[in-house]
Amino acid sequence: MKGEKRNKKNQPKEVKIGFSGNDSAPKIVKNKSLKTASKKSGIPSYVANRMARRIAFTTGIPTLSGMGVFIGSYFLISKGIAEISPTLTLVSSAICFLVGLLGLSYGILSASWDFTPGTFLGFENIKPNINRMKDAFKTSQKDIAG
Repeated sequence: MKGEKRNKKNQPKEVKIGFSGNDSAPKIVKNKSLKTASKKSGIPSYVANRMARRIAFTTGIPTLSGMGVFIGSYFLISKGIAEISPTLTLVSSAICFLVGLLGLSYGILSASWDFTPGTFLGFENIKPNINRMKDAFKTSQKDIAG
């Protein structure tokens, strides 16, 4: 036993919670095999980068527009250029934020999962990505039930 060396890579890592001097604190054991399994089943990085770019574009512009409505209406009212009701300001900014929310879903669903990026708008990728999402929910419910 004394001559036997432990392989640190294969040993689970213990993490103590609380103060370092407290021996009665609960311990959490991190199993490294779970990390490798979760890395294999996920969104590939090239797809995630495509999604992030699309989300930034399709959500960022409407969100900035929604904030710009407040700034623009304030400017127009304070300079006396136009009389804008607060209701119109709120409704128009809410519409911009709603478009941004829809852009979030569109940015995720329109990204191509192939190595090639696909078309600029990505309409052809929406239906296959919805099917992928449905399949993922089906398998996760099978894992929960079984």
